[in-house]
Amino acid sequence: MSSKIIQSLSIFAVPLLVSCAWAQDVRSSLESESGSLRVETVADGLSSPWGAVFLPDGSMLVTERSGTLRRISAEGEISSPIQGTPEVVARGQGGLLDVALDPQFDQNRLVYFTFSEARGEGAGTSAGRGRLNEDATAIENFEVIFRQEPAVSGGNHFGSRLAFSPDGHLFVTMGDRFDHMQEAQNISNHLGKLVRISPDGSIPQDNPFVGRDGADEIWSYGHRNVQGAAIHPDTGELWIAELGPRGGDEVNIPKSGENYGWPLVSPGRHYSGEPIPDPSTRPELAGAIYSWNPVISPSGIAFVTSDAFPDWRGDLLLAGLSSQAIVRLDLEGQRAVGEERFDMGARIRDVLFGPDGQLYALTDGEGGAVIRISRQEG
Repeated sequence: MSSKIIQSLSIFAVPLLVSCAWAQDVRSSLESESGSLRVETVADGLSSPWGAVFLPDGSMLVTERSGTLRRISAEGEISSPIQGTPEVVARGQGGLLDVALDPQFDQNRLVYFTFSEARGEGAGTSAGRGRLNEDATAIENFEVIFRQEPAVSGGNHFGSRLAFSPDGHLFVTMGDRFDHMQEAQNISNHLGKLVRISPDGSIPQDNPFVGRDGADEIWSYGHRNVQGAAIHPDTGELWIAELGPRGGDEVNIPKSGENYGWPLVSPGRHYSGEPIPDPSTRPELAGAIYSWNPVISPSGIAFVTSDAFPDWRGDLLLAGLSSQAIVRLDLEGQRAVGEERFDMGARIRDVLFGPDGQLYALTDGEGGAVIRISRQEG
């Protein structure tokens, strides 16, 4: 499927509000305070695309939550399903989720995935890896390298993103599995945790809870549902975005061994309307660097390093689901000093930058698309 230009767009910052529309098409015209942008559809007709990563040749691997992995060429041609991916539980929010390349992909061609895996009568988030064959038609020798324990019932809050740290360790984000939120405070299991492992699944000996039953992999805890993760390009620190309940979406910089408070505290409320103590009532718990109320429903995130967007360099972009937006946080160090919201008219699942320096995004749901956003010349 060849690339097709929707229209030249001007993207603008809108006030802090959440759109309630569930449109499937990216907006055809928007205004911008920072200049016009062009939005193109690279490929469409995807089934709930969730994660994406660029290959060295400029093509892209895209996961579909139903369990399919596809390769999309730079020209927008969508491959047949790539064989060898794991079996997934594609119900609720589960399925084939994130995808990432090994830092040494040029040498080993290893590709990593997160997915919801059936185990017994329940399911849990798992991470695995396999080798992409030379013609990119199959994942070979796939192996699971991490399993969230315990596997529980329900189809929500699996997380899950992957991020490699500069020292070569792999972070895997997860959720509390929704009906088990209290377990986010229990460091003898993986529910509501961020884990840090070696690429082969072994345990780094400097993890904060090594030697405690069920906790060897845990890096931080007290998380609700982390669907965004990215490494800061200057500091090498991991930043995450997690979805709150009714209010209380957060951006955090998770530190080793820290408790991020869920469900003891939150800027939001439970879906029932029951209040949750504000984070200010528990100063001993780690706090967010930024939060939203009402929510934006953040999913994938990316730091801006591209020269194609000089005004945004160093800022953080977030994919917004219920907000149908791409959100830019204007950063000064670890402090957000402003926010710009780009109303896209469609749920945005992931954001990433391509080898051409342009911004790419995945729209969510059936008929999902890969879109490219670039500065409009003239």
